[in-house]
Amino acid sequence: MFAPLNLPDGILALITDELPSPADFVLHQSLVSHLKQSTKDHKRRVIILSVSESWNRWQAISAKSNLNLTQLSSSGSLHFIDVVPMLGSPENPDSFRTLFERVNTVLDATETSTEPTLVILDDITTLEWIGYSALATTRFCRALRALCLKKGVTFLVRHHLAMPEEPGTLFRLLYQMCSYHIDVRPLSSGRSGAVSGEVALHAGPSLPPSTSVKLIPRSVALQYRLTESGVVFFERGSSRGVL
Repeated sequence: MFAPLNLPDGILALITDELPSPADFVLHQSLVSHLKQSTKDHKRRVIILSVSESWNRWQAISAKSNLNLTQLSSSGSLHFIDVVPMLGSPENPDSFRTLFERVNTVLDATETSTEPTLVILDDITTLEWIGYSALATTRFCRALRALCLKKGVTFLVRHHLAMPEEPGTLFRLLYQMCSYHIDVRPLSSGRSGAVSGEVALHAGPSLPPSTSVKLIPRSVALQYRLTESGVVFFERGSSRGVL
């Protein structure tokens, strides 16, 4: 995970955002940071499970960080999976089976001690919006989480909060699984030209007892500003970038 979040490999992070403050930058910064740690003898892999964003958009945003997704896909370092075409009917209890088996096959093909892997599921909320129940979607995530834990894979899940003050069943079920909760919100005073929003980092119910990660409570949330080349973080009341 990228600074200043600095999360370790092998965790499940639930990323929540709201319409005025989308958390795209968390996903893309995580992707870039993960892949740019690759070396000749220490390759890193990424699986993107994309529900609503196209390959072209992922590619265009990554290009701003000098990351060529087409080249990485050709080399086997990146696997992009368009989720919806792989799903069965929302009424089918096994609607997620083919997708799960596809992820399992990719992980089996790349699993070695020198290939840390990142799985990104973006975004799970759309699955509920198009008819898949919170229970079925959560069961899929739980199975995927168990697979990732078994293989030491980092798992990021993005969930849009339509009503932040009244999180729904899907959020509550996902939250119980996570090691960390990355909470992206707009400013209470509204978005300004200098500040795009705030991000906090909370411990999740599944966080191991011992962790050296520095949490970021909502009371001291970092502010961020989106730029053409990425994102800049700074402390409240300061426009001085810390990253």
